[in-house]
Amino acid sequence: MAIYYLLPLYVMLTTSFKSLDDIRAGNMLSLPQVWEGGAWAKAWASACTGVECNGMQGFFWNSIKMTVPAVLISTLIGAVNGYVVSMWRFKGSDALFTMLLVGCFIPFQVVLLPMAQLLGLLGIANTTTGLVLTHVVYGTAFTTLFFRNFYITVPDELVKAARIDGAGFWTIFGRILLPISGPIFVVCIIWQFTQIWNDFLFGVVFASGESQPITVALNNLVNTSTGVKEYNVDMAAAIIAALPTLFVYMVAGRYFVRGLTAGAVKG
Repeated sequence: MAIYYLLPLYVMLTTSFKSLDDIRAGNMLSLPQVWEGGAWAKAWASACTGVECNGMQGFFWNSIKMTVPAVLISTLIGAVNGYVVSMWRFKGSDALFTMLLVGCFIPFQVVLLPMAQLLGLLGIANTTTGLVLTHVVYGTAFTTLFFRNFYITVPDELVKAARIDGAGFWTIFGRILLPISGPIFVVCIIWQFTQIWNDFLFGVVFASGESQPITVALNNLVNTSTGVKEYNVDMAAAIIAALPTLFVYMVAGRYFVRGLTAGAVKG
């Protein structure tokens, strides 16, 4: 099964190192007769993504500038929200949590028009900042759910004892809950990073030109119809676009399931 699922990656990788003549003469599963790295250099620096031929590098850094702050902000907001709805019950807290939960199931397409109007009113339409705000708003519901389910298993006695000792809202959060929140932080970071980096719909709707993320640039490169179709360049560009998420899962993937199940076995 592992070989079956890794087969597309093998085809992409080997094709990216083939010349066009090698691609035409061989088959998808054959190894390159001569290993060449020119397709990678072109995909990064000079491939045409529409009318511009500046490669994927600018769009790659756009995705970095969009993903990193969006992941950090949505994760931190989710941590505070999860702490509030699980530890600091107030009138309407259950209704608030229900609305946040419903937000996890709202399709992307439903929020396109209201979000476009909001970005226009704020003056950040067609910008990386606008994409960051969009992903923070959409991702907060998920991170809040993750943190709430994690914090709800923390014994109430810990928080009550801290309150008796005079600890306030932020002291309890910073000194009691944050030190044990490492596993769920890893879960949220992996989840949010993957969702935001791989997003295409928000990128193509709320950004334009040089502010577009790498997923939109990859689509434009593959669908560019000028000149000879260079499958080796397309494959190299696809791998470049997928490398960050592959790296995240290779480094921290084993902690993902562990973090999701940590709340179920704590205490």
